[in-house]
Amino acid sequence: MASQLEGFNFEQRHGKQRVRVGRVWKNKEGRHFFVEWNVNISLLSDCVNAYLHDDNSDIVATDTMKNTVYVKAKECSEQVSVEEFAILLAKHFTSFYHQVTHAIINIVEKPWERVYIDGQPHEHGFKLGSEKHTTEVIVKKSGVIQLTSGVEGLALLKTTKSGFEGYIRDQNTALPETRERMLATEVTASWRYAYESLSSVPQKQQFFTDRYLDVKKDLVDTFYGPPKEGVYSPSVQNTLYLMAKSVLNRFPDISSIKLKMPNIHFLPVNLKNKDNQTIVKFADDVYLPTDEPHGSIQASLSRFWSKM
Repeated sequence: MASQLEGFNFEQRHGKQRVRVGRVWKNKEGRHFFVEWNVNISLLSDCVNAYLHDDNSDIVATDTMKNTVYVKAKECSEQVSVEEFAILLAKHFTSFYHQVTHAIINIVEKPWERVYIDGQPHEHGFKLGSEKHTTEVIVKKSGVIQLTSGVEGLALLKTTKSGFEGYIRDQNTALPETRERMLATEVTASWRYAYESLSSVPQKQQFFTDRYLDVKKDLVDTFYGPPKEGVYSPSVQNTLYLMAKSVLNRFPDISSIKLKMPNIHFLPVNLKNKDNQTIVKFADDVYLPTDEPHGSIQASLSRFWSKM
């Protein structure tokens, strides 16, 4: 929170980081549902006296914030999405404490997935998956909201239908042009919803979980193309743009999306002798995987009316 303090510009916030919570729900048929969340809380509040004087009476203790996470998780008798839980926390802090003007809640959901045994879903067994579901919620005391969801660690790879040609070449360029290469990346994506007030947020249970799965599927489908013929990628940049555009075209309640897609390299292996002569050329079947160093590509796409 920014203010003028004794002739200085002063900004402060405080919160609790890495509050880990696991929550189990059990339905009437005996099936269990499980989530694990890593919760980060930041509060913007009017507690200047704590900085200027021996007066902590306006501070919400960070231990209280931690305990509130567990209490609110217990109060969720029905299964909730990570976005719904973040909104619930933010609403609590901005409404319960008169000093708090903004609440910023970041949550990362660990990817626990239900286990299947002999093709049947296990009632209470889970295994750890790969990519993580993320969210950031900013709520003001007035009820104004900024809601962002995302995915981290979405690893994608295709063994063909990718190339890179026509780029700038100078005295430091060693990379050969190609129309045939592998394309691998680990996508980090975040998308901003157009909802601007708490009253406009959909109340349908698991709405945001379903939307997260739909957006993730759209990103994946655009990256790979049709299952038989695929789709050619002339650059990571072009593929990134097509993925972002597809999400905005399909989901009108998403106002913007940001994608980060490092170019993880698989280099063809060629063995050479002591005279630097190629003795075995593996061409397009044996590769050296490497991500150090790797290319870094990121961009965002938004609608013209977005306030982001």
